[in-house]
Amino acid sequence: MKRTHFLRALVACAVLVAGWLIYRTLGQYSWEDIRQSVAAISRTRFSLALAFAACSYLCLTLFDFLALHYAGKPLSYPRAALASFTGLAIGHNVGLAALSSGAVRYRFYSRWGLDAEEIAKLIVFCGVTVGLGLVTLAGLCLVLLPDLAGRIAGLGTPAAVALGGVFLSLGALYLVLAAVLRREVKVRSWRFALPTLPIATLQIAVGTLNFAFVAACLHQLLGGKAGYMETTAAYVVGNLTALVSHVPGGLGVLEATIAFLLGSSASIGALIAFRVVYFFIPLPLGLVLLLASEAFAGSNGEEGLRDNPS
Repeated sequence: MKRTHFLRALVACAVLVAGWLIYRTLGQYSWEDIRQSVAAISRTRFSLALAFAACSYLCLTLFDFLALHYAGKPLSYPRAALASFTGLAIGHNVGLAALSSGAVRYRFYSRWGLDAEEIAKLIVFCGVTVGLGLVTLAGLCLVLLPDLAGRIAGLGTPAAVALGGVFLSLGALYLVLAAVLRREVKVRSWRFALPTLPIATLQIAVGTLNFAFVAACLHQLLGGKAGYMETTAAYVVGNLTALVSHVPGGLGVLEATIAFLLGSSASIGALIAFRVVYFFIPLPLGLVLLLASEAFAGSNGEEGLRDNPS
């Protein structure tokens, strides 16, 4: 019972932090700025951006679905989708998504028969899938668009092509290891096994598609002022660059991407619209699903749900 109260308190804190972050983000703009920025985007492009954002979240639900099979605890897709979307809709706004969405996921999966170790495997698997997708798409951008992607990363063309080849080889190496290495790998006190080759292949495919859809969402909101591949290269390579260095000027990855494509003076509309589409619209949906699931769990009994994971 104490653990249940703790988890509920943690979820409540995540919700409050998400609300505060939204208030802080939007507080730097007036309501008129927000209204005009969103209104300036055509309905067709805004609708397509919503569709691409939905496709990204669909890919993210497949992360969990694959992770459950990897952990040896396959659940139905609707359950995996519920836990994934609810956790990430909140986690994307709170930040540190692996931790914040992980707390929400734990709330769901612990009810459905998974123990702490299995849930940890699931969260790590999803994190690896994100990394594989980001590295693979960045590698493609660096190889296919070395001039553009190299400028974003601060590299010359030969170095950009070489780095892209390294990124793509990481995915290939992962697939080879998944095919031939069937025993557990031990790293200090950690023990883990690689997924099967079919699951590893789907990991890379779905992880790459996720970022491709995010870039497509941003591309629509830029109003055709930058090409799709140009937008993808800026967004994905910008994300990778942020992992190893600070973005100049203190800008976040999204802000730096749009500033690179359009110039800082033109970034406000696309920035606000993207945050609305990809972050703020999913958040209330995730909160409603979380509160509804808590109410349902309370009315049916936590133990009853845990004992019937089908």
